[in-house]
Amino acid sequence: MDASRARRGGLVALAACIGVWLVGSGSSEPVRPPTPSPGEALSAHTQYPAAIAALPGSPPTRIRIPSIRVDAPLTGLGLRADGGLEVPPPARRDLAGWYRDGTTPGATGTAVIAGHVDDAAGPAVFYHLGALRRGALLEIDRADGRTAVFTVHAVEVYDADAFPDSRVYGPSPRAELRVITCGGGFSQRTGYRGNVVVFAHLTGTY
Repeated sequence: MDASRARRGGLVALAACIGVWLVGSGSSEPVRPPTPSPGEALSAHTQYPAAIAALPGSPPTRIRIPSIRVDAPLTGLGLRADGGLEVPPPARRDLAGWYRDGTTPGATGTAVIAGHVDDAAGPAVFYHLGALRRGALLEIDRADGRTAVFTVHAVEVYDADAFPDSRVYGPSPRAELRVITCGGGFSQRTGYRGNVVVFAHLTGTY
């Protein structure tokens, strides 16, 4: 997905998941979702395993992140009438989505997967996304029967008003993946103030 398209369909729209579980339960700081450590941020000096050659395009069907016990089906997400990205149905806390008009995970470019952090009943599919660390593995099952394995090379959190479109959605000459959910500061009145973004790149297939 290129940066100009991302501005129209930016995943900052995930701020719509306002933390209704936290608001409804009156929960306080200790139970909020984990926030990425500054030490996990992108850096010119970041070391990570070399990427491998990209795969042909094929729709993803499932995402697994073993270190935070995520094992979820994927649905395609398009753009709303206002240009914002659709989000998975609020009633499906176990479901994540991928931007179906962009790069498919494993193909050359920047693929995007999004999911809710919580709902009225409690934590949702990406509640623990902010706890990921560099070197963690993500596995994406694809419709062609292959599984694309990605290695995390950074985890960052951004305020919605300062979301860096080109940094997150910009084109890549290799197969990269962004996994995004709500996060950052939290207000009882307006919900989450930003987004957690995981940066990963293709390092294996099976």
